Amino acid sequence: MSRWLVPVLVPAVVLGLAGCGAGGRDDGRTTLVVYAAASLTATFEQLGERFEAEHEGVDVELAFAGSSDLVAQLQGGAPADVLASADETTMQKAVDDGLVAGGPRVFATNTMRIAVPPDNPAGVESLEDLAAGDLALVVCAPQVPCGAAAQEVAETAGVTLAPVSEEQSVTDVLAKVSSGEADAGLVYVTDVLAAGDAVRGIDFPESGAAENAYPVAVLEEADEPELAREFVDLLLGDEGRRVLADAGFGTP
Repeated sequence: MSRWLVPVLVPAVVLGLAGCGAGGRDDGRTTLVVYAAASLTATFEQLGERFEAEHEGVDVELAFAGSSDLVAQLQGGAPADVLASADETTMQKAVDDGLVAGGPRVFATNTMRIAVPPDNPAGVESLEDLAAGDLALVVCAPQVPCGAAAQEVAETAGVTLAPVSEEQSVTDVLAKVSSGEADAGLVYVTDVLAAGDAVRGIDFPESGAAENAYPVAVLEEADEPELAREFVDLLLGDEGRRVLADAGFGTP
């Protein structure tokens, strides 16, 4: 069985992976370790199950976190076979450090959306509303792709954001909004769709200023490079595109 690593636990869990190793195991099964941006959780869980069904004896171990956290873990020596990040800037850091085998390939795109609690107590209806001084706004930290995108759309709109909290992953932002801890948050379109009735999504015209491209790559130190390439092929193929599109991602 796969061990699905819950997003909110990932900073600690990914640290634990550094001592676990990947690839072959004593029980004769093989583990494929995939590091993926938190916004990919639902889609990669589905594709991981599909990959396991097509590869007898293989377990797909997924670790989700903010893309910058994932790269930092890889830079620290954590073992993994595949990296999928939420933007090309973060992936480039892995490339520059020699962590990637071959060139990354873009497999999806995503845009920003405002998330508010279902009853929208603060009455947020536009990006400009997020600049209100009494609003409890939550965004991703600037070094995280969703944080960089939030900054870009705010600059495009000429809006100054004053968040009460900056989170390390988009799932953390969404959790604070859905729990009522925040009046609003800037997340991805796909996160709002995945949350269902837990939040309300608000579109805004400036979102197109920061479309994130999601690249994937096989890692240089992959214990299972052939399986890693096959996972990337699944992601880029018809099945991967269908799953991504159903979740609200754009596909190249």
